[in-house]
Amino acid sequence: MNIILFGPPGAGKGTQATRLVEQFGFEHLSSGDVLRAERAAGTKLGQDVTAYMDAGQLVPDELVIEVILGRVLNSEAEAGVLLDGFPRTLPQAAQLDEALEKADSRVDLVLSIQVPDELIVERITGRRMSPSTGKIYHVKYLPPQREGVCDETGEPLVQRPDDTEEVVKQRLNAYHEQTEPLEDYYRSRGVLVEVEGTQDIEQIADRIGQIVRDRRPK
Repeated sequence: MNIILFGPPGAGKGTQATRLVEQFGFEHLSSGDVLRAERAAGTKLGQDVTAYMDAGQLVPDELVIEVILGRVLNSEAEAGVLLDGFPRTLPQAAQLDEALEKADSRVDLVLSIQVPDELIVERITGRRMSPSTGKIYHVKYLPPQREGVCDETGEPLVQRPDDTEEVVKQRLNAYHEQTEPLEDYYRSRGVLVEVEGTQDIEQIADRIGQIVRDRRPK
């Protein structure tokens, strides 16, 4: 079973991906992780990826799809694969579908986590991090015992540069322009299911788990 998980930055995709892997045994394929792994392995594809990365350029869609498709088709996970962070655009989705079809495979389910922009901004801009341990707090949802101070080290907490409101809104705009159109693309293929992402983590995980169980091949 091939599943795609997508939603805006801060929607909780990483958390839910971890839950799906634990619950069903999917192989989690994050596009960034896959490209870095291919690079580290030193394969021919990895060398091609490295050339673009070292030049500070985006890896072309065709190369990303070749790397991802190789992982999908050669996965040893009996449950199937969970794609996270790919595809991001309509051309990527179309090319992925074409490549999978040639390999007698397909995207079986697309889970779209729905969270309004104002909540995304609140979630991300409220995050604070311990500089030495990397532990994440939130000024509203997970505050430290003492305001602005790490519980474990006593260090002042910091806000990551990409967690500012300006950067978050830029990322959201890019998501709405480039990735959100994928909803209609996959809806027309009958594989898209929207998931309410404003509930607590366990409720979202339970809902996603039920969707996957209902959609799994019998």
